[in-house]
Amino acid sequence: MFNIVLVAPEIPPNTGNVIRLCANTGCTLHLVEPIGFQLTDARLRRAGLDYREGVEIKIYRDYSDLIQSAPERRALIFSKRYRTPYTDIGYHPDDWLVFGSETAGLSEEIHASAQPDRKLTLPMLPDNRSLNLSNAVAIVVYEAWRQHGFVNSTIAAQTD
Repeated sequence: MFNIVLVAPEIPPNTGNVIRLCANTGCTLHLVEPIGFQLTDARLRRAGLDYREGVEIKIYRDYSDLIQSAPERRALIFSKRYRTPYTDIGYHPDDWLVFGSETAGLSEEIHASAQPDRKLTLPMLPDNRSLNLSNAVAIVVYEAWRQHGFVNSTIAAQTD
């Protein structure tokens, strides 16, 4: 299924929510350091409930370490600075869905490394700064999963 990448996450409950999302959608979570909290943080555990054990989580020392781990993967990066909506692309099951930290977003190096057709945005009203990180991740994951018929879900099981 899809690969969620959080680059330098800072807020434990957001990452906890993404862990819970991964458990419910079959995604793998990739965390790129620096991570602004310990993975044992009570706020992370509270938001992720007891789903952590069922989620594959991989940690990388930096973004280049992530890319070197599987250079053939397609990395899609999400930022408010782009104009192509997240709904205007066909998602592949092994895509990396890359999101930046809550306060800094993605580095200029990551923006520069992405191919133009892989730079996506989530539309919002013009005078607002950003969406909550875990909400943005959920929106994208569910669109990608929808495009694949919600494979392995309770809905897919009902239509078999």
